[in-house]
Amino acid sequence: MDRYASARAYLQAHRPDKPVFGLRPHAAGVAARWFLKHFPGEVAYAYKANSAVFLIGALYGAGIRAFDVASIPELEDASTIPEATLHYMHPIKSRQAIKRAYFEYGVRCFALDSEDELEKILTETGSPDDLELFVRLTVPARNSSIPLERKFGIEGEAATALLMRTRQHCDTLGVCFHVGSHTVTTDAYELAFNTVRHHIVEAGVVVDAIDVGGGFPSQYGPNAPTPLIDFMRAISHGFDNLPVSHDCRLICEPGRALIAEAESLIVRVDARRGQELFINDGGYGALFDAAQLDFMLPVRLANREPDAGEEMQSFEMWGPTCDSIDHMKGPYQLPASIREGDYIEIGNMGAYGRAIAGGFNGYGRYLDVILDDEPMYTMFGEAQ
Repeated sequence: MDRYASARAYLQAHRPDKPVFGLRPHAAGVAARWFLKHFPGEVAYAYKANSAVFLIGALYGAGIRAFDVASIPELEDASTIPEATLHYMHPIKSRQAIKRAYFEYGVRCFALDSEDELEKILTETGSPDDLELFVRLTVPARNSSIPLERKFGIEGEAATALLMRTRQHCDTLGVCFHVGSHTVTTDAYELAFNTVRHHIVEAGVVVDAIDVGGGFPSQYGPNAPTPLIDFMRAISHGFDNLPVSHDCRLICEPGRALIAEAESLIVRVDARRGQELFINDGGYGALFDAAQLDFMLPVRLANREPDAGEEMQSFEMWGPTCDSIDHMKGPYQLPASIREGDYIEIGNMGAYGRAIAGGFNGYGRYLDVILDDEPMYTMFGEAQ
């Protein structure tokens, strides 16, 4: 893969027709080393966020050895990583997936949130004595961009009963939860630990592992979320106050926080109509979060310097497909002179952009290049 000092340097040598992913493996390494140093437990990367080989290699080189997978294709891919420990943390799995995970890939760690799922796991694995089973609890969502409590998780008396029953069938009993993606304040984790404590006390079981999932934020603009070190302190405090076994493990599964800063997207302006820019990628491609979830991603003119003394203006962007929902409303601040043929670098795109991109209308094909400069924004500066 070609390597350049920056998007500007790349565009001085090329005029790409396709959108381009600018990979910054060094940024993934910085994030991974920070988590391994500051999280008071085990760090497993959420594989779904981005499985680009160069970025996975950077995480591995920094010391990540555990991976959270959610499907058989992810498991097949991640199983090729040397010394990898795989956690199958999707709460609903097919019987064939459970069987293959256990017998073909050596997975022992499974999540569940119902009696039916417990029965499936026990039946398809043959009820062995080496299972690590994590009951996923429903916890409140606070200040998250993508709340996750409606689809998965169990609560109330049913949660207590499931904890008691699962304890009887596993070597390691764990509790897991997810506070929601891109959670920008610590109170969600504080509330989650209160919920976990309540259910452990009600069930009266010995818990061997707590998995706090992901949800850690990234920075997409000048207004930074709560510093990550505050999340570490809140989690450490909540964990220390749980009635669990003396050697209970603490696990996290960050995706966005580890990888967001490690990739940007370079797009071309194909037309300008007033304050509307028509670009060659969009909501059906890597910009799903911007189009469907109103994420305000950082942008900058990438191929040239702005005209001397010109002002910045607000723009909205349209993707290349024929669909009118392929729209990133912004507003995005760019030089007033931006025009057809210019290129825009959209920063901090490492989480989910590449993974979600599809091929609607024949788009969704990308070039790749390694960039050596720093991300537009970072959560891992000296203050952290």
